[in-house]
Amino acid sequence: MIAGPNGAGKSTIVKALSRGCPYTGEILFEGTDIARLKASELAKKMGFLVQSHQVAYSFTVREVVALGRYAYSKNVFASSLCDSEKIEEAIRMTGLEGLEDRSVLTLSGGELQRTFLAQLFAQEPKVIVLDEPTNNLDLIYQKQIFELIEEWIKAGERAVISVVHDLSLAKRYGTDALLLDCGRIVAKGSPDEVISDKYLNSVYSMDVAGYMRSILALWGAATS
Repeated sequence: MIAGPNGAGKSTIVKALSRGCPYTGEILFEGTDIARLKASELAKKMGFLVQSHQVAYSFTVREVVALGRYAYSKNVFASSLCDSEKIEEAIRMTGLEGLEDRSVLTLSGGELQRTFLAQLFAQEPKVIVLDEPTNNLDLIYQKQIFELIEEWIKAGERAVISVVHDLSLAKRYGTDALLLDCGRIVAKGSPDEVISDKYLNSVYSMDVAGYMRSILALWGAATS
């Protein structure tokens, strides 16, 4: 989990990983500088999910998911049995059965985000990079997305890098955390260690934990 206030450098890390901005130094993946990889080779290693999608075409859910197999296709117009199996598996994993033939223009925000997550699952990267993937979603969809990603990781030899604004998500789903401020690393380690008063109060210039507790207290008052 990568956390920090606006301007901390969170999204810049994602852009560098996707080779979407200039940077100095090297980004190594299994010992190889990703700058030397072809786009199709990088796609087999890393996949990216952003917080919103500007969809202006009436592709079906299945067609969007199938685009995840592009890096493996020698002929853009042809698909193999393996491709079909991976596409159907991704649709099943994300609970999109019954929506396969729907236009993506008709989907809710949560359904659309699950469609692009299924595209990533079909892509079969070793690492998925999430840039605030649930920022514009209702609570139920936030829960769905992160639980789906948890299940995906369980297959082994996989990892996720996730940029989050919601510190509760970092504590709930993270195994490791990185806290940034003004382009520098403030702390890294377990979520409980990093997402704590020791670092948060100075980074956010407020009593973060105290504020979160006051919000939680409102729920207790509502049920008493």
